[in-house]
Amino acid sequence: MKLLALKIDVDTYRGTREGVPRLVELLQRLGADATFLFSLGPDHTGRAIKRVFRPGFMKKVSRTSVVEHYGIQTLLYGTLLPGPDIGRRCADILRSVAAGGFEVGIHTWDHIKWQDYVAGESAAWTREQIDLAADRFVEVFGTPAKTHGAAGWQMNPEAYRHQQRMALTYASDTRGTHPFWPVVKGEPVRCVQLPTTLPTLDELIGVGDLTPDNVHEHLLKLTAAEPEFGHVYTLHAELEGMKLLPTFERLLQGWQDQGYKLVSTLELFNALDTTSLPYHSVEMGELEGRSGTLALQGPRFPA
Repeated sequence: MKLLALKIDVDTYRGTREGVPRLVELLQRLGADATFLFSLGPDHTGRAIKRVFRPGFMKKVSRTSVVEHYGIQTLLYGTLLPGPDIGRRCADILRSVAAGGFEVGIHTWDHIKWQDYVAGESAAWTREQIDLAADRFVEVFGTPAKTHGAAGWQMNPEAYRHQQRMALTYASDTRGTHPFWPVVKGEPVRCVQLPTTLPTLDELIGVGDLTPDNVHEHLLKLTAAEPEFGHVYTLHAELEGMKLLPTFERLLQGWQDQGYKLVSTLELFNALDTTSLPYHSVEMGELEGRSGTLALQGPRFPA
């Protein structure tokens, strides 16, 4: 069976309150499954203003209206406005997603702090941030998280190692082509990575002639041929769950017409024979359409 896993990153307070319920309704109406990964601590989106100095950031902003998708209030959280505690204030919404039968997991504690600093931070800092999110997850759902998808695909060596200590079932922190066992600085880590295999809407819209009205056609061309291990598509509650919801609906219907079963990342993982998966190094590198560097599936190990 052709499987395409939907990984939903929920970055903000507004995305949790408004985008998540809309996505749940759409997925249930179309008979599609997905994995929701939640930001569980404070929303400090406004502090992302520092990224204006990052190479490529302004080019991306010029293609996608940040204000239009996130709203003025969200862009002030953590600066002129205090950042709302998402996990505390939206706990009922989070629990309703799990009650609806969807897999839930950890995206991050503080999205901006993780995305902007984890690549250069210490092991202790990294463990603290993950543990804050893990503890809040238990507080909200009553059970430990079994999966993690890094904010902005930002990781460091300790983050991979800590996932192994947490005995996560699998993780989806990287960009790549197929599932693999990660190797961190020559050290195998026993937590399978299911990398995002397809570009995201914010990486595509505004490039060439791609618009919200036709970008789904471009993505459908990328999935026309059946991959050996299925696909992982990452979407955002703040984009596909709000202004780009009609675009996402066309995309889902197109994938179903192509014969894909739309599943959670857990279902994709359960379909794998993990004993035969290859080992690949993980590395930080650039990806077209995104600013800065992010975690990538590297060469097969050993080479």
